[in-house]
Amino acid sequence: MKAILYSNGSQECDRAKMLLQSIKGEYIEYYKDHQFTHQQFQMEFGAEAEYPQCTINNKHIGNLKDTLQYLRDHGQFE
Repeated sequence: MKAILYSNGSQECDRAKMLLQSIKGEYIEYYKDHQFTHQQFQMEFGAEAEYPQCTINNKHIGNLKDTLQYLRDHGQFE
């Protein structure tokens, strides 16, 4: 599994990072104002998108809650 985490450094982003680390997944974290701007984030994920956003194996999954559900659905947790 390869994931990309789009982060603004919030607690939710830290939780997403811990989630990905807990399943021993490879991930890259992109930071707002370093690798992308807020405008680019909105253009990519929509004006209502929350931080963090996650993609797994080149598929956009969504926010932390969506990512947790996706991982559960794909057997990463019991």
